[in-house]
Amino acid sequence: MKTGLMSRRASKLAGLLVGVLILAACLTASVVLGATDVGWREAIAAYTEFDGSNEHLIIRTVRVPRALVALAVGACLAVAGALMQALTRNPLASPEILGIHAGAAFFIVASMFVLTFTSLSQLVWVGFLGGAIGAAVVYSLGTIGRAESSSVKIVLAGAAVTALFSSFTQGILTLSESTLDQILFWLAGSVAGRKLEMLLSVLPYMLLGLLLAMLIARPINTLALGDDVATGVGQRTAYVKFAAAVTIVLLAGSSVALAGSIGFIGLIVPHLARYVVGTDYRWIIPYSALFGSILLILADIGTRFVIMPEEVPIGIMTALVGTPFFVYLVRRRGTAS
Repeated sequence: MKTGLMSRRASKLAGLLVGVLILAACLTASVVLGATDVGWREAIAAYTEFDGSNEHLIIRTVRVPRALVALAVGACLAVAGALMQALTRNPLASPEILGIHAGAAFFIVASMFVLTFTSLSQLVWVGFLGGAIGAAVVYSLGTIGRAESSSVKIVLAGAAVTALFSSFTQGILTLSESTLDQILFWLAGSVAGRKLEMLLSVLPYMLLGLLLAMLIARPINTLALGDDVATGVGQRTAYVKFAAAVTIVLLAGSSVALAGSIGFIGLIVPHLARYVVGTDYRWIIPYSALFGSILLILADIGTRFVIMPEEVPIGIMTALVGTPFFVYLVRRRGTAS
């Protein structure tokens, strides 16, 4: 039996290694493919023998930052989705349900309308604040009262708060056409035009969130069995839920603030990870991070070729994949019940 456990562990580690190699290939493709195709040798030369040419500038200021942003955002959204599904014990849960997307969108639109913020670096922090406030409101409403009902209440509170923030956002956009023009591409989600400095400004929060996710993976395994079981084995479920909520805010808040509202990554990827490695969150979390990065990078590459030389928002690409998957989950859940 011990040999079997070691064999399964070795196969999962091997799977991670294969995933890292695939991720490296996707990053390379993201750097060299686009309206202006460049070779991988030229991509290396942009850093080793920079000559100021248009191709080298594109690689250093556009392609590489864009690929790294997609990597970071995809990993964070996927891990946040995995934690959301464990926290609510709902396979349809994703970061959007915690009010993060809607809160960030409302605060960004409001700041552009009231404070006339236009700089992306400013909007990153405004979006982070809005996402954190949205999640805090949802978590507060969802944990009032009896602990055993909090999972369902979090889902209901998330739906209500999301609808509230979304209506506020639509109201502001209706009043200000100029704000609509500036914010529309962000609302659809995009990793284009994000500078490396913007990623570096939120990267500490992303790394902290990923570290916390790994640290709480074991108690999340217990919590996923139900509050009664977790309490019965001595777990302080309130602390675990609070730690998971803070982790989700760090991961999803920083991602939404940086790249806008990119849906379905947090919904789809955790299911793929569970299909590959089972229900142990000590493996689901790293696999989700890996798969999320790969999926978002591939989606970003796809945005460059749909209506070339123009691009479509990456949120549209993820929706094309995510919507059928969401319908499948709903139908399967309805059949099971």
